[in-house]
Amino acid sequence: MPSRTLLTVLFALSACGDDAGGDDSNGTATAITAGSISGVSMSGVTAAGETTAGGTTSETGDSETLPETTVMSLTSGFDTADECDNVLHATIRDFMESHPDFEYKIGDDLGIVLPDLGADGLPVYAGLADNPTTNGQEYFDQWYRDVPDVNQSFPLEIALMNEGNGQYTYDNSAFFPIDNVGWGNEGNEHNYHFTLELHTVFTYKGGEVFTFRGDDDLFVFINKKLAIDLGGVHGPQMGSAVLDELAGPLGILPGNEYTLDFFFAERHLQDSNFRIETTIGCLAPPVG
Repeated sequence: MPSRTLLTVLFALSACGDDAGGDDSNGTATAITAGSISGVSMSGVTAAGETTAGGTTSETGDSETLPETTVMSLTSGFDTADECDNVLHATIRDFMESHPDFEYKIGDDLGIVLPDLGADGLPVYAGLADNPTTNGQEYFDQWYRDVPDVNQSFPLEIALMNEGNGQYTYDNSAFFPIDNVGWGNEGNEHNYHFTLELHTVFTYKGGEVFTFRGDDDLFVFINKKLAIDLGGVHGPQMGSAVLDELAGPLGILPGNEYTLDFFFAERHLQDSNFRIETTIGCLAPPVG
């Protein structure tokens, strides 16, 4: 198994523009650091959808083209950074296409995980009969754990863009950070089979919102309680955790520090959309 490698994904997005050139003023951003291996040019999809109870919205469809972006870089080890630099420190795990939960069934699949995070800080498989896109706890438990000969893990940094209005974003409609890495592309255009987890802490001040749009599965836990569930193999969907509306169920009070744990899976060809948008001003790495 190869040595662990840092994959740095840096993003900068200007307010408007569609050109594919390298000028930030045209809505195109390129972040290149030592050890670049690939440039991924992106165009995106977004949607119009429905709102569900409890401060969470879900969205599907395709209507809007996102600015093009270039992603790249492989270097060794995490850089030391200020805890409030809005760089999210994640772990990405590469799976083979033959894994039973990848390239399997397509469809929305809510309730794959229990509403409370496990004692080990990872999602707990619910094992419901109506979870058609998974094949049981044994295989699901491999998604966010290192398992020899099943997955390969790499540290990943995701830098949020400060939009200057109290909002921070990362937007990538061709999110393929491990092309030709790990098990490789397996004859496909991209490496489509991976999971991603990240763990942060933040101080709840009141009024914050955390939004994700993408595909496939996404589970966000705040204070170890499930706040966004976009389980399943599907096109781009959006979920928002409006913290003031969810404060009761999540057990959070302004002025206190809480965890935000984020679990993503890309399980099927052809697209991979990944957008974070939040008004949480400081998502810091957990201590210890």
